[in-house]
Amino acid sequence: LRGHTDNKGNDKINKILSEKRALSVKNALIQRGIAPERITAKGMSDTQPIETNDTEEGRALNRRVDIATI
Repeated sequence: LRGHTDNKGNDKINKILSEKRALSVKNALIQRGIAPERITAKGMSDTQPIETNDTEEGRALNRRVDIATI
């Protein structure tokens, strides 16, 4: 799991927020029966936007958690 933020706020806050976002999804998956050792969670801050941060719509899309299977 990779948590992301938009570019509003400072780097430290965005890092913490992205980590909390990823951990929230991890905890939800664990509550639904996924073994904790099968899940990793990492905060990416605002380093990997998928849309522009110049509009509210773009910022909303950048506030997300990506799930990658390996």
